[in-house]
Amino acid sequence: MLDIGAAHRAEYEIGEDQSAPVTIAEAPGRIHYLGEHGEPKMGLFFSSAIDRYARVAVSLRKDNSLRFFAADLGERKRTTLINLKYKREDRWANNIKVAIHLFADMGFRAKGMNFTVAGDIPQQVGLASSQAIEVAAVMALKGLFHAPVSEKELLTRLCAAQTDFFERNPAPVDYQVIFSGKKDRFLVVDEPALSVRKIKSPITKYRIILMDSRVPRMGVEDELRERRKDLKKGLELLSRKKAGTSLRSFAGDDLVEYMGNLPEKIRRRCMHVVQELRRVGEAADAMEKNDMAALPRVFFHSHESLRDLYEVSCPEVDWLVKRAQEMEGVLGSRMTGQGFGGCTYTIIGENALEEYRKRLEDYERIFGFHPLTHEIRPAPGARIVSQAEHPRREE
Repeated sequence: MLDIGAAHRAEYEIGEDQSAPVTIAEAPGRIHYLGEHGEPKMGLFFSSAIDRYARVAVSLRKDNSLRFFAADLGERKRTTLINLKYKREDRWANNIKVAIHLFADMGFRAKGMNFTVAGDIPQQVGLASSQAIEVAAVMALKGLFHAPVSEKELLTRLCAAQTDFFERNPAPVDYQVIFSGKKDRFLVVDEPALSVRKIKSPITKYRIILMDSRVPRMGVEDELRERRKDLKKGLELLSRKKAGTSLRSFAGDDLVEYMGNLPEKIRRRCMHVVQELRRVGEAADAMEKNDMAALPRVFFHSHESLRDLYEVSCPEVDWLVKRAQEMEGVLGSRMTGQGFGGCTYTIIGENALEEYRKRLEDYERIFGFHPLTHEIRPAPGARIVSQAEHPRREE
């Protein structure tokens, strides 16, 4: 990745004499290995931050302009604090604006600021690249203002700022993973409790290969909206038989008894969610016990459930997972992200990599899409890389 400090100084013609100190922060992307497509705001996830980052540099200006530079794209945007608002055409810059909005609400203001953003998180494949920019910008501003605010409070305020700025109610889990990541640690994230359990990786000698199927995706949001409606309806029907405020209430041994009479489509959707809750616990236990026999079953069963019960996979992605499943040396493979295309991840031993790459050649020949691969690993969370001198707070 490029030197964002040098790019920032070159863009805004800042010298090396520290007359305009630059604060730099970074935030990782994240991946959910299990737990996606659960009940909104009530999820349990098996996740990690990944070693791909968004980086944001910020420095003060003498005028009242807010300038934004995307170094990777060569794009520039601008506004002022008084005109700070969401603009669809500003795209990536909106993710920095929401961080400015957050700190302005806390009373941390500056007349003008320069921002530069760069990163190496793959785009549009469900790795939370936008959320990483937001968190990197929040951490950069925390460093710029030397703000005495905890990461937990920043997470809460960032969710609130999203609601104010974008008029949407975000899921906090992505921010939780980005803030909480640690090298070679998997995370069990309880979304409603905002709690994180960190598990030391027993698979550091394996590779995690993210595979972008390159399948065009259309109408995904409409499809996912219908499935969320099914979950809501299922909870309503189940609650007539047993008191419960979420599908978690039905994840025990009485699962079949209570779900047996639901309409078939709704039963399948709800069954996926409650069984996935169990699988997150099973994966965590297997990791802690170094049970390499149990892990493949958990990951493959999860993909089968996404394919057959929640129905968010597609033939191309199913082919990639099945080919991986057939190989020796593979600990797990599954789709990740919103589905209907997108990515798979495969946890694979070094000695199986060559055979795996050969099978990807078959994929392109059969389906006509050239897949992209990215090797990732669990990585540290958001941090301030370098910090400016304490600026004067504007009143």
